[in-house]
Amino acid sequence: MERVRDVRLLPKAHLHLHFTGSMRPTTLLELADKYGVHLPEALTGGEPPKLRATDERGWFRFQRLYDMARSCLREPEDIQRLVREAAEEDIRDGSGWLEIQVDPTSYAPRLGGLIPALEVILDAVDTASRETGLGMRVLVAANRMKHPLDARTLARLAVRYADRGIVGFGLSNDERRGMARDFDRAFAIAREGGLLAAPHGGELTGPASVRDCLDDLHASRIGHGVRAAEDPRLLKRLADRSVTCEVCPSSNVALGVYEKPEDVPLRKLFEAGVPMALGADDPLLFGSRLAAQYELARAYHGFTDAELAELARQSVRASAASDDVRDKLLAGIDDWIVG
Repeated sequence: MERVRDVRLLPKAHLHLHFTGSMRPTTLLELADKYGVHLPEALTGGEPPKLRATDERGWFRFQRLYDMARSCLREPEDIQRLVREAAEEDIRDGSGWLEIQVDPTSYAPRLGGLIPALEVILDAVDTASRETGLGMRVLVAANRMKHPLDARTLARLAVRYADRGIVGFGLSNDERRGMARDFDRAFAIAREGGLLAAPHGGELTGPASVRDCLDDLHASRIGHGVRAAEDPRLLKRLADRSVTCEVCPSSNVALGVYEKPEDVPLRKLFEAGVPMALGADDPLLFGSRLAAQYELARAYHGFTDAELAELARQSVRASAASDDVRDKLLAGIDDWIVG
């Protein structure tokens, strides 16, 4: 019988983690108390809130809870704490590289404007990375609920700060709203500035949204992308072009994209040759972090340790980490599987 290895000891890269959503529940409670914010019971009950975002009302509730949590981040020290704790949690789960995703416009009103907010975030990431030893970078994400011109402003800003730790440009929020092609110029600006393109697609809507990300935004990674499993030709295209899907199994179930963990098409994507990087998405709201996604692949989809190691390799290869960091992580994965 094969020995079952501890997935927390498996080196890996974490490529899909949202900023506020990375917060520890205990930290949210402390910050809410600090600022006198009355949180809804869904955020204080000790259990992840019951969510279902496959209809507009459910998505609105998810966004409302997220906005309530974000309202508790008001000072640079709060940002520093959040980033430091996100790094600590990732290290505990075996991550050697984290690309945290943020829309700085959401934090600008309380931090003195867009540029000051971004600088606070980048300073916090740099400090946490140096102090914890975790390789850590930033993916700036535009909001598809806002005007495409706002996305262009963000893309230019992201390129301007690329030497401060920004490695990619994304597009988040409800993919049922706003066409991907409306944001093509913002993504062109980002790509021309050397940033990788990693928009969300194929979560709340079907394969067409993944195709749009490929055709209109020239994505090199897709945030989620699981609905591509419904289209064999699209799966082949993703595999042939080595476009990595940042798959977040616990999130998919929590938001009602799939009914049960075993319904998430991890095995189908894997066997089609589509590279995957498992991610936790928003642990604050979904109740599980990075290592739990690997446990889910093992428990519900029969992934062997060798296959889990390959998932970890895929996450590292899809990252923006330097060759030195990649080589170190890949060597660590080899050690895990032979150890």
